[in-house]
Order: sequence, then structure tokens, then C-alpha cells
Amino acid sequence: MEDKKISVALIAHDKKKLDLVMFAREWKEVFHKCNLHATKSTGKLLKEKVGLDIKTYESGPMGGDLQIGALLVTGEIGFVIFLRDPLTAQPHEPDVSAFLRVCDVHNVPLATNLATAEALTIEIEKKLNE
Repeated sequence: MEDKKISVALIAHDKKKLDLVMFAREWKEVFHKCNLHATKSTGKLLKEKVGLDIKTYESGPMGGDLQIGALLVTGEIGFVIFLRDPLTAQPHEPDVSAFLRVCDVHNVPLATNLATAEALTIEIEKKLNE
């Protein structure tokens, strides 16, 4: 029987990208065992700064959130870490809202800040060790 990897989306608004890079560096051993998906600039940073292998999509404002959202609908992504910047207006806020709604509709675990990202990553690590 083939071992199926856990698929995780890693997304961050501009002012949260450094936080996500530092977080991913801390949890690199867990993320290294996952199939990772990210929007364009976030994925590029995670590849360059952390050395993770990540499939990238368009940037958020260009529809990347929606591309990843489609993978949530089909069950191809099982966990999402989306570090949002709650203090800065986002030009693609309707897309972000739609993305969050898709997570809720399809019951996909979603972390939107570092505290919930850590809790979710601990759960991912547990699943990897089952």
C-alpha cells in the first residue's frame, strides 16, 4: 500500500511572510514530510529561505488563493496555514473571504495566526507519526 503524504497549504499576507518563514524554519522537519502548496511569493520565500519543496500557484491578488481553494474542494489539500494580516486592508479581500469559507464548508483545519499554526502543525506531526 502506497503511503500518502499529508498536503498542506502555506499562505501569508505580505506583512506576515517573515513570520511564516521563521515558523516554517522551526517546523522544517515536519513540513519536509508533507506535500506543500503556496501562493507565488510566499512559496518562493519558503523555497529560498527554508529549503522546502513547494508547488506554487499565482499570487493571492492574481487568484492564487482561489487556485488553492479549488484543491481544498477536491480534497487534495487537508490542512491550511494562512497567516493573515488583520490590520491591513487587502485588495483581494473577497477572494480571502471565499477561501476561508471553502475551508469552513469542507471542514478543512485552518490556522490564521502563529498560535493556531503551531497547534495545527503539532496535529500534522502526530498524523505523520501514526
